[in-house]
Amino acid sequence: MKKFLTVALSTVLGLSLLGACSGGTTETTTTTTATTAAETTTTAGTTAAATAETTTAATTASQSGGSDSSLGNIVVYTRDSASGTREAFQSIVGFGDTEKDQAALTSSAIEVSNNGDMATKVGQDVNGIGYVSLTTDLAANNLKALSFDGVEPTEANVLNGSYELARPFNYVTRASGDFSSDELEQLVEAFIAYLTESVEGRTVVHAQGGITDAASGTPWADMAADYPITQQDNSSLTIRTAGSTSVESTIQAALQSFQPLAGNFQFSMNQTGSGDGQKSVLGDGKDGTNAAEIGFASRSFKTEEDVSAAMATGTYAQDAVVIVVESSNSLSDIGMDLVRGVFTGDITAWSELQ
Repeated sequence: MKKFLTVALSTVLGLSLLGACSGGTTETTTTTTATTAAETTTTAGTTAAATAETTTAATTASQSGGSDSSLGNIVVYTRDSASGTREAFQSIVGFGDTEKDQAALTSSAIEVSNNGDMATKVGQDVNGIGYVSLTTDLAANNLKALSFDGVEPTEANVLNGSYELARPFNYVTRASGDFSSDELEQLVEAFIAYLTESVEGRTVVHAQGGITDAASGTPWADMAADYPITQQDNSSLTIRTAGSTSVESTIQAALQSFQPLAGNFQFSMNQTGSGDGQKSVLGDGKDGTNAAEIGFASRSFKTEEDVSAAMATGTYAQDAVVIVVESSNSLSDIGMDLVRGVFTGDITAWSELQ
């Protein structure tokens, strides 16, 4: 009997020790895997801070059941409601306009303040999806650009019309005869020609991120004679601009480059949003504190924004809205219906997009 109890006790102790050894091995393997992942990220050139952020995000995804091959729920990021980029994106995709019976943006969307903030946040979230301007430095922000309906987001595809997620940079002027002087009206007309037709104007806009076809433009030297106002001293004249904030860098650069070619005129910019573009030159704000000679919108003018009375109106450049995900995401292309589903909340899991 004593011999039997001794053998039984030895068996129990052996099984207990085996279970303890097994648990220790699992813990060591997990630690080693995490360390290897961190070392791989660092080797790829990520800074220590970025490595920590990426590791934290990956851990969160892992805890919710996600991984590089099987992500968790989609996290939608969007711009603020005053953004021309958001308005253009929603208009093209077809959601967010309840007056047109369109589905609303998902209530779980995380709102960000600007293009840079969008790039940073999506680049740090393995489950994130958002949209940025084509001019964004994707690599620096750990982002991958998705093709849209099989078409890559490139300048060439925007110019040839095959990439649909593009928006215009539009302008509209005051009505002819509604400028403070004939000279100012002539100067604005000359600037619009420089901005939209000249090699120099298109090149400056392109350098600031606007998509233009500079090669097909006309040298300003061949155009200047058609605008004699540019041959005199215009230092007493001021061109005022208003409207979209997205166009600010391109228009400022164009005005600055045109100054020495057009009598050293002055300019004043008051960019407050696309909604103020038409209002400031033709609408109820044209004689107020935000009155301007040229208004801008980083989208098409709406039906209620009547521009028919303008001396000049049109498009001076294009910009592309690019759908982006964190760089390790395996998704490479997304179609219109899927985009709409994601941003309205009908599609909530990455597995539905694979």
